[in-house]
Amino acid sequence: MYRTKTCGELRASDNGSVVTLAGWVQRSRKMGGMTFVDLRDRYGITQLVFNEAVDKELCERANKLGREYCVQVTGKVCERESKNANMPTGDIEVIASELNVLSESLTPPFTIEDNTDGGDDIRMKYRYLDLRRAAVRRNLELRHRMTILIRNFLDSKQFIEVETPILIGSTPEGARDFVVPSRMNPGQFYALPQSPQTLKQLLMVSGFDRYFQIAKCFRDEDLRADRQPEFTQIDCEMSFVDQDDVIDLFEEMARHLFREIRGVELPKLQQMTWHEAMRRFGSDKPDLRFGMEFVELMDVLKTGAFPVFDSAEYIGGICVPGCASYTRKQLDQLTDFVKRPQIGAKGLVYVKYNADGSVKSSIDKFYGPEVFQKLKEKMGASDGDLVLILSGDKPNKARMQLCALRLEMGDRLGLRDKDRFECLWIVDFPLFEWSDEEQRLMSTHHPFTMPNPDDIPLLDEHPERVRAKAYDFVCNGIEVGGGSLRIHDGKLQEKMFGILGFTPEKAMAQFGFLINAFKYGAPPHAGLAFGLDRFVSIMAGLDSIRDCIAFPKNNSGRDVMLDAPGVLDVKQLEELHLKVDLGQE
Repeated sequence: MYRTKTCGELRASDNGSVVTLAGWVQRSRKMGGMTFVDLRDRYGITQLVFNEAVDKELCERANKLGREYCVQVTGKVCERESKNANMPTGDIEVIASELNVLSESLTPPFTIEDNTDGGDDIRMKYRYLDLRRAAVRRNLELRHRMTILIRNFLDSKQFIEVETPILIGSTPEGARDFVVPSRMNPGQFYALPQSPQTLKQLLMVSGFDRYFQIAKCFRDEDLRADRQPEFTQIDCEMSFVDQDDVIDLFEEMARHLFREIRGVELPKLQQMTWHEAMRRFGSDKPDLRFGMEFVELMDVLKTGAFPVFDSAEYIGGICVPGCASYTRKQLDQLTDFVKRPQIGAKGLVYVKYNADGSVKSSIDKFYGPEVFQKLKEKMGASDGDLVLILSGDKPNKARMQLCALRLEMGDRLGLRDKDRFECLWIVDFPLFEWSDEEQRLMSTHHPFTMPNPDDIPLLDEHPERVRAKAYDFVCNGIEVGGGSLRIHDGKLQEKMFGILGFTPEKAMAQFGFLINAFKYGAPPHAGLAFGLDRFVSIMAGLDSIRDCIAFPKNNSGRDVMLDAPGVLDVKQLEELHLKVDLGQE
């Protein structure tokens, strides 16, 4: 046997027993005639002791051990004189009597410690070493535990886990597909699934009633901290349910996860409409851990005194408590922040209601004291507070800019506590959104989303006003999951395709399998998908989903460890009937 115990399980009760351990050398230190080695495996660290007075040759071999050597050690468990309360195994040590080097190691390119000296790029290149760090391993252990809890919960609710294909047909109505050429079908391509959407609907037509899958999904889109080209969904679908049924069940699942993982009892979650969320927070995923709600100021500031406000379609502000002391430099930094291309505001107006009752503003030459007093009342500001104001000719765009500023102030003031959880449901999304790139209406979610029955009469004349029977689960300003009721009526689905610009022929070419399936008694059905990576990152208090994925891509979509994507051999391209300009002479 390579080991009889792991490096994390020995305690004072094991005193006197002979054990064999195996693992990696975390560190070693020589003190007089004694050599101390910390041996690490997945389960913890145990201190080994090599005594020169007992076995000089063994001690000399121990002195040659380098960091990350993989070794096997046999010895006797003894109670330590100087105990280490910071280690679970800190009450004992193992007095080594045998040492077997299983594998030597080069000096690692960074320290295998929680607080490592390795930057992101080097750690991603040597990810197999990074995964030895306890801080990273704990994230994957958390992911494993959450996955088990989810499976058991859904199993208890009569869901059945079904695997759906990875190689499917392309459905361009959404993000960009990753495509795979078919060698056996020259000139034709598979697509990797952005989600199992149509397949899980077919399972409902098949009578499976309740389906789930921990599904791998792929989207060829620009990356951010919470996006990867491949990601994992907790994908679910249910038959004979309405919106409240889905929300109630998955709110129960979320409550179960928070209770088991974080020891947090979620209250009954509020439901906020999309329009209310945009009006109050400028976002369909509002962070409710702090205030600074938007206040619309058209009636106060659109007076003919200041041309910028007079020409605006929206004027809104936030009140930042206790920040009237901000210096000109700090205010200039905020102005530069909102003018960044990612945000796109043209400027920032501030009003400081100083602690002594005086007022200082970037627009005080345009307005008199009575306007600033009215503004103070409208904003609910007190002496010592700072009011920040943005405006624009496109209301929702201006609201999103103000949202970015609100979140920045929340970060600056330390109000976005990772150990506090504020969750809610966003409902009543618009069914369609206008695409400047496509110059047409597109589905806010996907073409199979059920319109709100009250709004179906608007589909012919005012489709832009139709609400969707859709819902998103939001936690701490992050969209963790979302879903919708699905259209199961063929005529209504046909009308949706028409609004989206699909001819009957195009709709049949792309979705004929689903259209035909619905002719055979499709049940009312609905679904939801949680982003597993995002959910785990919230539970772990991470800023990025990368550290809860075993082998993530970088911000350019590259796997720097595998050096992928890469160039194919010309012979492979020929077999796939592809001609690619490789930039070679």
